Amino acid sequence: MLETLSEEQVERLLDPARCIAALERAFRDNYPGAHMPTRMQLPAGERGVMLVMPCYDPALPGMGVKLVTVAEQPDAAGERVHATYILYGPATLEPRLLLAARRLTEVRTAAASALATRFLARPDARVLGVFGTGRQARSHLRILPLVRRFERMLVCGFSPEQSRQFASEIGTELKVRVEAAEPRACVEQSDVLCTCTTASEPLFDGSWIRPGTHLNLVGAFQPETREVDDTTVERARVVVDTYDGALAEAGDLLLPMRRGVISREHLTADLHQLVSGKKPGRSSAEEITLFKSLGCALEDLVAASLVAEALGSGKR
Repeated sequence: MLETLSEEQVERLLDPARCIAALERAFRDNYPGAHMPTRMQLPAGERGVMLVMPCYDPALPGMGVKLVTVAEQPDAAGERVHATYILYGPATLEPRLLLAARRLTEVRTAAASALATRFLARPDARVLGVFGTGRQARSHLRILPLVRRFERMLVCGFSPEQSRQFASEIGTELKVRVEAAEPRACVEQSDVLCTCTTASEPLFDGSWIRPGTHLNLVGAFQPETREVDDTTVERARVVVDTYDGALAEAGDLLLPMRRGVISREHLTADLHQLVSGKKPGRSSAEEITLFKSLGCALEDLVAASLVAEALGSGKR
C-alpha cells in the first residue's frame, strides 16, 4: 500500500549529516553501477518547465523518480518549485512511498555542495557567503557549517532590504553572526561562496574573487542561464556533479565553452572522481575551485532511501 509523506515528515526524517555521508558513499562506490538517464526537461510554454529524474541503483533498496515543476510565476503561497518523489520497492518494484520532495531537494542539494566543499575548500575557510534569500540559500546556510567552521556568514539578496531581513531571520534561527552584504563585499570577503538564486545573468564580476575561494553554483539549470561570468569560470578549477548533466544543462559552463573561453577539458572532475580519489581536489591554497551543481537523480534516490530507512526504524 502506497504511503504518503508530507514535507514536514520528510524534514523530520532526513538528517543532513547522514545525507552528506550517504552521498559520499554513493558517489564513491555506487555511481559506476547506477542507472540514471540525463534529466528530461519538458517545457510548459511560458508557464515554466517540468523536470523528470529517474534512477536505479542496485546497491540501494529499489529505484525512484522525482517529478519537479518550476513555474515562471509563484503560486498563492509564493512557491515556484513543486516536487514529488516516488520510491519503488526493491523486489516487486511496486510504488512504496510518495514523498513531498521540496525539502528533500533542498537537503540533498546543500548536502552535495557540502560534500564538494569538504573536498575543495581550504581547511581554514572561515567566511561563508551566499547569494540568494530563498529556500536553497537557507538550506546552504544550515548545512555547510557541518563541514567547515565558519565564523561569519554573509548574505546578498536582490535588494539591501531583502538581504537585511533574511540575515536577521536566519541569524536568529541558527544563532550565529549573519550579515547583509553588497555583491562586491560578499564576493571579496567569502572563503566559500554559494550562488542560490533564480538569476539568468551573472551576479558579480569574476575579477572580485580572491585566490583560494571555493564556489558552489546551484541556481541555474538551463543552457542559456547562468549565475557567474566567463572570468569566474576561466579562473577556476571546475568540478561538476555529473558530466552528462553539465554538458546538457549548465549554462554557467556551456556559454563560455561556446565562445571558446574554456574547452571541455576545463571540467576537471565529476563528484565520483573527486570523492573516490581518481582526480585530485584542491592543489594549492591559492587555487580557486568551483563546483557546478545541477542535481542528479542518484542524489534524490539516496535521500529518499534515507527517509525510508528512518521511517522503517519507527521515526515519524
